[in-house]
Parts: sequence; C-alpha cells; structure tokens
Amino acid sequence: MRSSSSTTVKSLPLKKRLCFLLKLMCFVISVLIFCEFLIYYVVIFQCQWPEVKGGAHMGKKETSTSVLKAMFLADTHLLGEIKGHWLDKLRREWQMERSFQTALWLLQPDIVFILGDVFDEGKWSLPQAWEDDVRRFRKMFKCPVSTELVVIVGNHDIGFHYEMTTYKVNRFEKVFNFTSGKLITRKGINFVLVNSVAMEGDGCALCRTAEAKLVALSHKLNCSQQKPNHSNKRCSDVEKLPASEPILLQHYPLYRKSDAECSGEDSAPPEEKNIPFKEKYDVLSQEASQKLMWWFHPRLILSGHTHSACEVLHMGKIPEISVPSFSWRNRNNPSFIMGSITPTDFSLQKCFLPYESRVFTIYCAAGALLVILILAHFQLLTPPFYFAQRLISKHKAV
Repeated sequence: MRSSSSTTVKSLPLKKRLCFLLKLMCFVISVLIFCEFLIYYVVIFQCQWPEVKGGAHMGKKETSTSVLKAMFLADTHLLGEIKGHWLDKLRREWQMERSFQTALWLLQPDIVFILGDVFDEGKWSLPQAWEDDVRRFRKMFKCPVSTELVVIVGNHDIGFHYEMTTYKVNRFEKVFNFTSGKLITRKGINFVLVNSVAMEGDGCALCRTAEAKLVALSHKLNCSQQKPNHSNKRCSDVEKLPASEPILLQHYPLYRKSDAECSGEDSAPPEEKNIPFKEKYDVLSQEASQKLMWWFHPRLILSGHTHSACEVLHMGKIPEISVPSFSWRNRNNPSFIMGSITPTDFSLQKCFLPYESRVFTIYCAAGALLVILILAHFQLLTPPFYFAQRLISKHKAV
C-alpha cells in the first residue's frame, strides 16, 4: 500500500509538467495559426466592393449583372534563384499566396489584373529557373473557373528596354497569353493592355511592332465610338467593339515629375517624394505618354512599378492610379485595388493587407508572455507582492 501511494505522489508532478507543456504547445500553435492564416481573413473580410451607379439608363436588375468586379495588384516580384534567399522566398510567397487566395474566397472577383513585375529575375532567368518561377506563380495565384487572371508584362519580367529581347518577350507571351498591345472586352468594358517597356520610341523592332498594334487598336476603338449614321470609309470594314471609353493598364506610370503630389499612408516615404523621376526608367517619356493619351482617350489608367500609391489627374480629367506593390518585401502595408466597373462608370476602393509590423508585434508579445508563463511555472519569477514584502522586512531589520 505504501509503495503504491508513493508512486502516485511522484507521478503528480510529471502529470502537471506534461499538462503545462501541452498548454504551452496549444498557445504557440494558436498564435501561429492566427498570424499565418486567420489574420488574412480578419483583415480582408473588412474590405467591400464599392458601389457604382452604372449609368442612368440602366435599371436596377441590369445594373447588378452588368457590374464587373475587378481586382488590380502589381509588383509581386517572386524571388528567383540568384538573389532570393530560400527563407525570404518561403516567407514572402506564403504571405502573398494566403492573401491572394483569401481575397478570392471572400471577394469572388470576376477578373484579376496583375500590372507587371510578376517575377523579380525574369529579365535574366535561364530556362530551368524560369520554369520553376512559373510553376510557383501558378500555384500561388491559382484562380477558380469563375475568375479570370490577366497578367501584364513589366521590366523585371523581360528586362528594361536595353535588356529586352524577342526570346524573353515570346517566353512571357507564351505563358501568360499576353501580346505587346492587346484589347480584352468584358461585360461591354474595354481594357487596353500595354507593354510599356516597348514604348521607348527609338524605333527598335519590338517597339515598332508594339506601337503598330496599339495604333490598330486605337483605330478600332475610335470607329466603334462613332455614331452609326456617321459616314467614314476608313471604318466601314472595321470590327465594331462596345462603344465604351477604354481603361488603360500598364506597368510604367505615365509621365509625371515625381511623387511630390502623392498622399496617403501607402504613398512614397517623405524623403523619396521629391526625387525627380527619370523618363523611360521610372515613368514613360512625355512623348510616349502623349501618344497613349491621344490614341485611346482613356477614362482610367492603372499602373504599377513605383511600389507606392499615387493618384494623378492627367489633362485635368483622366485619373491614373499607381497600385502599390503586393509584396511585403517592398512594403510594410501592401494592398490591392477593388474596382466595380460598368461601360459608363467605375468606382475604386483600396483593400489593405495585414501590416507586417503588427504581425511582428503579435509574435513579440506572445513570446514575452510565453517566457513569463515558463518562469512563473518554475517559480523563477518572484511575484510583486512577495518582492515588496521582502523589501519591507529588510528595512525593518535595519
């Protein structure tokens, strides 16, 4: 009897320790699940599609079905094998995959546009590295049948103008079904996709081809917007498109001097705002910008490249939205644009992703709490009451 009772007494501390260890594991797993999975649902759930009028001529039923729900994001910069550390690559790709898949599940867009710089090293990737990058991209940005994915080329995908080759352009076009000057029409809305890297204006073969395609698209759109009774022989054999002013999508922004006029929490840092932009590098040249405006007379322009947000009004009436980078490697507060668009109107809303600094703060707070719990469990942490009592007793003894 005595031996059995002593065994029971000895086993109690072991059971307590195992129970405490189990509680610690549950705590750690809960923090990980929240910071690496649930936080994306908590944050993106707060985003709502903006309302759009859709035109005075539309009825309520027609308006709801005619609104195109479009997501715009930019500069994902999937790291490559040359500059990308495996841990950094793993972390950033997990963040973007969870954000994108959560947004698809909660928001259910009709179409998603990625405005260039999908890859970080596409400009110098060898075939094997390129295939690996494409495989990872398709896994991260996989879309359901109900959502269309459209990818636009950026300078990191094919290189700046002096690095751009026919091989790199064809490689990108083959994977993403992108051409250097393409028009897609969805629900009566015209989107013009521009290879802004080819808008150098120096007459290179790729530049001439891209500009020729854009001129042909411009002609087709202009003919489609003319009234039916308008007599024009040049438009007689042209395929008619919906008579809707186009939306211009490209990687480089149109020309602007700097980001000095940009505002908002995700605009460029104050020390960078007044740095002048370099034409054909940071923004398109003035000549190329004027060409695009004259060819298409767009009602909205969306671009990327700067990694920061900005809203510019061209010619006093045409808004251009610079979409910030979607990668936490470039920003503490990535975001994407949600657009409700009809043939005659549009409304945009920004949706922020979890701030990385806040996730880091949660981890630090959880780590500090974990240390306190362990010290308290092993009685290595003196409670404040007993600490004060000891000080008083020492003072009386003196």
